Amino acid sequence: MDLDLTGKNAVVTGGSKGIGRAIALALAAEGANVAICARSEGPLDQALKDIHDAGVRGYREACDVGDEQALNRFLDNARQELGSIDILVCNVSALGAGNDLAAWQANVNLDLMSSVRAVTRVVPWMQEAGSGNIILLSSISGIEVGTTAPYAATKAALISYAKSLAVDLGPSNIRVNSIAPGSIEFPGGVWDKARTGNPERYASTLKRIPRGRFGAPEEVAQVAAFLASDKAASWVTGACVPVDGAQHRSNM
Repeated sequence: MDLDLTGKNAVVTGGSKGIGRAIALALAAEGANVAICARSEGPLDQALKDIHDAGVRGYREACDVGDEQALNRFLDNARQELGSIDILVCNVSALGAGNDLAAWQANVNLDLMSSVRAVTRVVPWMQEAGSGNIILLSSISGIEVGTTAPYAATKAALISYAKSLAVDLGPSNIRVNSIAPGSIEFPGGVWDKARTGNPERYASTLKRIPRGRFGAPEEVAQVAAFLASDKAASWVTGACVPVDGAQHRSNM
């Protein structure tokens, strides 16, 4: 399907590996120019090369999105380098480690507040341009309990936040959606490490996935590319789209 993203300018936070990298490359494959950020320099360089190999313009910057000034600087630089920000994908996560006050602070700051800050920075530019598209990466942990409370609560907050934004920004021709991935496996990721480091957890999780396998980042990325398309998803806003092989059990 032609998603008509050629010439669009996108930002993907946490875009150097895993789901974020896959989304950045999916958007680039559809013709969008893509700016990415992450904390580590090395993976960013390779991801940027892959973006350029798709024949589009790219920009990368090492950035801790938990630092408001650093995040704003990256977004400002991305806008200057690309010319605009038409698509914003907020993907960074603290990955739910722990259940203490430090875990709460990490999840709220990285998962939730970095998204709020990015949206706050970018929305006025989209309103000035007359349109825009925002995608927040949540998790099926935000749909039903089962993981650590800080992770589940912040992922649920992202779903609610996306819905509220969709309502508030609808008159500005800005669509907002969230994606709730299930258990996604990729080299160096949580489930890749669990396969050898915690095989019992890996096996028990795999057993609960009706499709009988873990998901791939590219499967989430294709949904993100669809949602980013005003041609293909013009009437989709305020939605939370699970991408999980029927892993979660709730009706919503």
